[in-house]
Amino acid sequence: MRTLMDVQTLRERMTSGQRTVLLDVRWKLGDGAGDGHNRYRQDHIPGAVYVDLSSQLASAPTIAGGRHPLPEPEVFREAARDWGINNDDVVVAYDDSGGLSAARMWWLLRDGGFDTVYLLDGGLAAWRAGGFELDSGDELASLGNVELGSGHMPRLELADVLDFARTSLLLDARAAERYRGELEPVDPRAGHIPGAVSAPTTGNLAATGHFLPATELAVRFKDLGAEDRDVAVYCGSGINAAHQIAALAEAGIEAALYPGSWSQWCGHPELPIATGEQP
Repeated sequence: MRTLMDVQTLRERMTSGQRTVLLDVRWKLGDGAGDGHNRYRQDHIPGAVYVDLSSQLASAPTIAGGRHPLPEPEVFREAARDWGINNDDVVVAYDDSGGLSAARMWWLLRDGGFDTVYLLDGGLAAWRAGGFELDSGDELASLGNVELGSGHMPRLELADVLDFARTSLLLDARAAERYRGELEPVDPRAGHIPGAVSAPTTGNLAATGHFLPATELAVRFKDLGAEDRDVAVYCGSGINAAHQIAALAEAGIEAALYPGSWSQWCGHPELPIATGEQP
């Protein structure tokens, strides 16, 4: 099952009239309300519909659930129909940050049982580099009829995290300084889940913002200990971890998402934390 689509393939689909639902998922940590939408309105791939990550790809934040809990399945299904998705469509999600936010859309659709969803490799930067046209303003989609469930992708629940970290491979996809506990810009405690291995998501990408080749990703994850072991991933709030899962999929490795991630873990003061470079 392929994860990525390159810009040339997308362009050929568009010019040949093959139906493709394009979703623009621009979001960055620290964005204010409307920031991503404003960047979308300035320029986006023609036909792309804007998706607001915080309100449409997540439920409201809670101490118990973290900063970006997964949306309720029925709420996500209705949003997917509003974006114009039908059951037999091909969906391509992109952003302007190497897929770090668009991967949340990829994971949610796959979790809902929708297989023909891809990340645009290189995102908006690759589209621009190809010299292709851009539009501005808002795009409106016709209502779709997609049927989505939930639970088609593996996930790790809070109660099982420590046991998993002791027996399998739990990857921390945040920046290394956050893993070590030297910096924590958004959550109340610094450090990492005991037993977790540091694996910053940015290590999945080349300098151009494209994913590394599958062979290089396979070597990376083998060096991190992913060979012949169960793997799960967390990050700050479950967003960038989906990107890590997409990279693992490119390398031929299935991995579970811990949706609550560090924002949920550190909100429970009774749970242990570790600091420093070692798991």
